[in-house]
Amino acid sequence: MEDQINIEVPVMANVFAKGERPEYLFWVGCAGAFDDRYKKVSRAFAKILSYLKVSYAVLGKEESCTGDPARRAGNEMLYQMQALMNIETLTRYDVKKILTICPHCFNIFKNEYPDLGGNYEVMHYTQFLKKFIDEGKLKIDSQLLKDKKITYHDPCYLGRSNNIYEAPREVLNAIPSTKVEMKRHKSFALCCGAGGAQMFKEAEKGDKEIFIERTEEALQTGANIIATTCPFCMVMMTDGLKYKNKEEEIFNYDIAELVAMSLDI
Repeated sequence: MEDQINIEVPVMANVFAKGERPEYLFWVGCAGAFDDRYKKVSRAFAKILSYLKVSYAVLGKEESCTGDPARRAGNEMLYQMQALMNIETLTRYDVKKILTICPHCFNIFKNEYPDLGGNYEVMHYTQFLKKFIDEGKLKIDSQLLKDKKITYHDPCYLGRSNNIYEAPREVLNAIPSTKVEMKRHKSFALCCGAGGAQMFKEAEKGDKEIFIERTEEALQTGANIIATTCPFCMVMMTDGLKYKNKEEEIFNYDIAELVAMSLDI
């Protein structure tokens, strides 16, 4: 896998064949591998990892779904089959540390795989980048976004499920720009409407869909950019902007994209 500036992403099987053992497994996830929009986030984070000279690799074709959507939809047997298959693969490569760009992958690796014997040190990429910022190894001096106003939408599986509120904000605060909070944020943030396998079913009866309500809250801040850190949230917020005919003036970017953009990589 190569991106447009020729950063080669190391694949675990190839790295192992050379006798090397990467420190981190970058778990790309289904959206990061197959969704055209979220592939850009995968590339952005891969660029950042290369920029920071991190020892990592991806599974490539050996990566499968974590089983999160299956479990949320009620298919426990399918979930356990997928999880056990993944644990077997991770054991084969002696994986100890996992980096994820998807909060759903993060949550299930961290909180649910241990029940099946899969114990790993799991970090969402915002936690990982915060560590580099705190250590002074990642500094962003770019003025590219200094005139932009950014609001951040908390993903449920990062926020309420895992109490990770500060890491994404501290990474955003490292980017010179104006930040503004929605009226409901952190533990009171409104869901985007896609979690718990809701992404894959039709809307239920009601007066308004959740993603429209959340998009309206984002628009009320007067922000130019809605920052997200989850593929489900990105789909819903982007759809919300289209529904409100605002996609030409207000943009939805993942924080990884904003960091890569600011680093000019």
